This record gives sequence, structure tokens and C-alpha cells, in this order.
Amino acid sequence: MLELLIYLSVAAVMGIVFYLYIKKMKTQDQITGSKIEQAKESGIFEPVSLHPHIDLNTCIKSGACLEACPEEDVLGIQGGRATLINATHCVGHGACFHACPMEAITLRIGTEKRGVDLPHVNQSFETNVEGIFIAGELGGMGLIKNSVEQGKQAIDSIAKSITKGHSNEYDVIIIGAGPAGISASLQAKNHGLNALTLDQDSIGGTVFSFPRAKVVMTAPMDLPLYGKLKLFHTSKTELLTLWTNVINKNQIKIVENQKVESITLIPQGFEVTTLQEKKYTAQKVLLSIGRRGTPRKLGVKGEQLEKVAYRILEPELISGKKILVVGGGDSAIENALLLADQNTVHLSYRGEKFGRLKPLNAENIRTAAETNKLTLLMESNVIEITDKTVSLTQKDSENLTIENDLVYIFAGGELPTSFLQKAGIEIHKRFGYTVREHGKG
Repeated sequence: MLELLIYLSVAAVMGIVFYLYIKKMKTQDQITGSKIEQAKESGIFEPVSLHPHIDLNTCIKSGACLEACPEEDVLGIQGGRATLINATHCVGHGACFHACPMEAITLRIGTEKRGVDLPHVNQSFETNVEGIFIAGELGGMGLIKNSVEQGKQAIDSIAKSITKGHSNEYDVIIIGAGPAGISASLQAKNHGLNALTLDQDSIGGTVFSFPRAKVVMTAPMDLPLYGKLKLFHTSKTELLTLWTNVINKNQIKIVENQKVESITLIPQGFEVTTLQEKKYTAQKVLLSIGRRGTPRKLGVKGEQLEKVAYRILEPELISGKKILVVGGGDSAIENALLLADQNTVHLSYRGEKFGRLKPLNAENIRTAAETNKLTLLMESNVIEITDKTVSLTQKDSENLTIENDLVYIFAGGELPTSFLQKAGIEIHKRFGYTVREHGKG
């Protein structure tokens, strides 16, 4: 009898555990399903660039990918398997890929339906134009660690192909001073190359425009002329300071605020011309610019402050802030609506009414304004940004100054596609293209 009671007790405990597990699974499915529906309504469910791809045949629902992802809510668990939620929030850290014990996750660009334009690049990072190389985000790899590695490897390839005794000013001109460009500049010095680095803005590239306080890296990276860089959770200011110190210590020549307008083939190599009408010649050119193009700036006082950004990586993590969103397109609307859930949001647009919005965005922003979820400032223009405020002009009204913690500007941008094609670089549309670390897929 005692033995039967023991068996019954064990069975009862197992039954309770099983019941709680199933209940938890259903609750988790409902939460994930709700988040997916919200993401679809907000237009952030469909991947537009780098994103995780889950092999459902090998996924064992360990949840390791969810725990590893520093962006949160990019992935969720539904039906016992990992699934995408906010695909557009993925910035390619690759943490999910490394965390999965079954290697059920890969990073892809484009989907079966939506292709993404990528330049033609071979295993040596050289494009179809002999002498022009590409490394980093432009080639599809946005992860800081891998961009650094690609910049280094691209210069290794360039160093092997340099012809001694050429008549150019430089052996190589590096365009872009983000993670790949900085690494390439240091590695060029390592090889003894005569190199020049040009950047349209400041050292740091996309890292400089990160809106969040922390830059997350999932593994140590090897920075030329420095060594192992073990920074897992650090502020972007700390990372930029470290890069600047390494650049200064090694006397790397980086010219900021020089946007390259054209790359022209000449008999001995290439002529690089900037918007500032500067001309440079080099035997080789390395492009380490971003895929997102050049964000259009407002050109107002205070726009260089750290609280100003041109994209939002994790709107769901921002709360209790006074935020100004500038712009009247779908990106501005969608992000303003997301931020308004947990923040005080003003949306500034220079037009009298919104133009070609998605129907759902048009309806949502109208409802949000009517219910005071956010404040619309139509026919307004930012004139000054300070640490604590933003000042704007409004048609038929006095200038307005509001308290402010963060400013997000969505005023469009200049995509690099035409720039690449003008240089003769072939662009191919990729559908579901798997990105490999430290090189091409």
C-alpha cells in the first residue's frame, strides 16, 4: 500500500509539473502571438535586412537564442520553436547563432519574397572592378566584430596586390571610418602601406549614431596594432574613445567631413573626388561605408549632441523619456507610435499634412493624436537642440521650446547604390542570402 501511495504521489507531482509546463507554453505562445500581430501592424515583422533564420527541423526550443539576443523581442517561442517577432530590430550581433546548441540559426539577408541589393564581392573582398574592395556593413555584415575582421582581411588582400613604384599619392584610400574602416586603417599601417582614410562625418561610422547608451559585442575582437579587445557591455563613447586613442597613437591619417562623390578609374589606379572638391589618387580603394546610406541632417545647432540619432534599434527598451521624432514618412510614424507607448512623444513634421503613408500608419497616427497618445507639431521645423530642450518654429505661431531627452531624425537619406554603380560596381539582388562570418556566404 505504501509503495502504491508513493507511486501515486510521484504521478501527481509529475502531473502538476506537466500541467504547469503546458500552461506556461500556452501563455508564452499567446504572448509571442500578440507581439507578432503588433509587429505586423506596425510594419516591423518582415525582415528588411540582416535577420535570424530558424531551421525548425533542428530547433529544440532551448531558449538560448532568446537569452543571448541583446536587442530583445527579435525572437520568441511559439509552438515549441523559436520564431521571429520584430525582424527589423535585428542589427546582426550574431549572438543567437553562437548560443544555439543545435546551430539551428543562421543570419540571412533578404527573404524568399523580398530581395536585398548587395554588391558583387569575391572571397578576397574585391569587387568586379579590379582594385576596388568592400568590407563591413556594405557587404552585408553589420556585426562590429566581423566588420573589424573583414577590414583587416581586406587590407591583407590589398597588400599582396600592391605594385611597387606606382605613381599614385597613396597605396590605398579607405572610404569610411566605421569599425571596418578603422581596422583597415590600422592594418594598412601594420603592412607599411601609404594609406588615407576619408569619412563623410566622424570616426565611428554607424556606432557614432547608435541611440542606445551601450554597445553590445558578443565576443572579443582582434584590433590591429592593439590586440584583443574584450568589451562586452560598454558605452559607445568609451568605444569611440578607445578607437581614437589607438588611431592617434599610431598616427593614422583620417580626414573627417570629407564625403566622397566619385571614384574614377585612371591609368595608374583610381582618382577619388570629394564633395569638398578634393582629389586624391591611389592604386587601390577600400569601401567600408554603411548600407543605410547617408542620413539627411537638419543642419541645426546642437544636432551633433549624443542624444540625437537617425535610427532606433530598441524602441521597446526606451521608457520615461521626453522624445522628439522628426519626419513625416512611415519610418517616423512607426517609431513615434512605438515610443509613445512608454514615453512622452512629440512628432515634428514640416508639412501641413502627411503624404504617402501606409493606410494603417495614417489611421494609427490620427488615432494617437486624437487620444493624446502623442503630440503632433505640424508645419514645424527644429531650429536648435540643447542638452535638455528642443526649440522649433511653427507656422502662424510663436517659437516653441519643449523639454527633451532624446531626438530621433527620420528625414530620409542618400542610398549608396547609385554611387557604387557609378564606380562600375555590380549590384545583385539576393533572396534569403546566408551571411558567413569573416567573409562571404
